[in-house]
Amino acid sequence: MEEEKNAFYVVRKGDVVGVYKNLSDCQAQVGSSVCDPSVSVFKGYSLSKDAEEYLTSRGLKNAIYTINAADAGKEDLFGTLVPCPFQQPPSLKDITSKPSPPKRSQEMFESASNLEAFGSSLSTDNSRKHAKLENSVMGQANNRKCVSCSLEFDGASKGNPGLSGAGAVLRADDGSVVWRLREGVGIATNNVAEYRAVLLGLKQALKKGFSHIRVQGDSKLVCMQVQGLWKTKNENMATLCTEVQALKKQFLSFQISHVLRDFNSEADAQANLALNLANGEVAESCDHK
Repeated sequence: MEEEKNAFYVVRKGDVVGVYKNLSDCQAQVGSSVCDPSVSVFKGYSLSKDAEEYLTSRGLKNAIYTINAADAGKEDLFGTLVPCPFQQPPSLKDITSKPSPPKRSQEMFESASNLEAFGSSLSTDNSRKHAKLENSVMGQANNRKCVSCSLEFDGASKGNPGLSGAGAVLRADDGSVVWRLREGVGIATNNVAEYRAVLLGLKQALKKGFSHIRVQGDSKLVCMQVQGLWKTKNENMATLCTEVQALKKQFLSFQISHVLRDFNSEADAQANLALNLANGEVAESCDHK
């Protein structure tokens, strides 16, 4: 079939996403240790030219390996590294024969001046300054401890409609910090409170600089509507869903899933505490570990 001819597979392993042409290559990405990142595989049938250009501009084509930049600072991961301005460097023998202090791969990635050497040579002082600034920003991003998080959300309403509250729990994936958020919603339905909880958590995640997020809640309606699987017939729900979609696009990766109420108790507790807050009033607590 023609659609199978153009089929491709998208593999997510932790925070790294790769595109493959056959399933066997995907299967090879599964780790052998229980400590390895989880692997998800999705199948597509056609990549548009625009999509290919976007992937080429943002990723590395035909690389023998790919790795999240945040994980590339492991000491001596790549052994000896030398600056390479898009041309072959001298042989390793020539390099090691010259007396110079040893360079660790972590230092190569953390130093903005060394990172500049990986780019093409620049002819003007202005362009050099621009490259240094750009590499400095890259260094700050690479040094971030964690760019991934999980969000638990829930809404509470006494009367439906009645006095309502929104609750959210935001966790950094490395376990370093947990935010517990609650917001008063005023007189509203439970569905409105659920949406307000999602918005509360997503805004906090963006504010804290997270770019990858996994969302869970016990409102099947919200989860299905945000995924576009259920229609939003109510005008108020449609407006709230549009707000969530706008925030969703600001993340590099976004997942939302429905869970049973028993697995959403912490967010539920925050939503019930929010019943004591005025409409729009937000309270939060933060635990660093």
